[in-house]
Amino acid sequence: MSATAQTLRAPSKTLMLLETRALHEFGAFLGALPLLNLAPRGDGHPVLVLPGLVASDISTRPLRSFLKGRGYAVSGWKQGRNLGLRDGVQDSMMDLLRELNDSHGRKVSLVGWSLGGLYARQPAKLMPDRVRSVITLGSPFAAGPKATNAWQVYEIVSGKPADHSDPNFGSDLSEPPPVPTTAIYSRTDGICAWQGCKENPSAQTESIEVESSHCGMGHHPAVVYAVAERLAQREGEWAPFDRSGWRSLLFPDPNR
Repeated sequence: MSATAQTLRAPSKTLMLLETRALHEFGAFLGALPLLNLAPRGDGHPVLVLPGLVASDISTRPLRSFLKGRGYAVSGWKQGRNLGLRDGVQDSMMDLLRELNDSHGRKVSLVGWSLGGLYARQPAKLMPDRVRSVITLGSPFAAGPKATNAWQVYEIVSGKPADHSDPNFGSDLSEPPPVPTTAIYSRTDGICAWQGCKENPSAQTESIEVESSHCGMGHHPAVVYAVAERLAQREGEWAPFDRSGWRSLLFPDPNR
């Protein structure tokens, strides 16, 4: 991890208090469904959606239901609440990835929210031949654990120090997997420092900025649209997100 990443600070208390807007963002998601249904339809490939810290598959149900309606074979992570790096978590994810890949005969796209995004990157590094793409939502893969306002919660629920490293989980979380990878982040994220949720651009990596809370990212209309649009790309024909035209109104320039 770089020295810059280690010195990142958690978002301000003001931004953390503004996380209550996640409820309004869910209302906006419901109201925007007629427009969101204009997003590109999928090709039926499997999509595995991973929840954030202390959350379960219930938290990702709106996103999963929407993606299912767009034609994907969508699955939750099926491990109850995400309580950190417990024994067996990674093995269970790898087993589910194999199962989805084998049963559908298609590569799997991984979508991870917050801590779930850190989880999503690792199977893609270990089994890239089974993974089609990775999308992270407010995931601090390029920051130290204390660049979030959730590190104390992590220590309580996991029973491990926030800076604990699992040798089976990889030594450098910031290293992108060798598959098309999209990092969606918000500068008004009240939980994770946005700089640590942003990917360095390359031939198959990108960042998409949205104006969202952290807790509402899984159902924010702009995020949901971006996820659907990214997943709809033909396999082997990945290209960076095009934010020209009307999209520039919803998606700020991440390089500004």
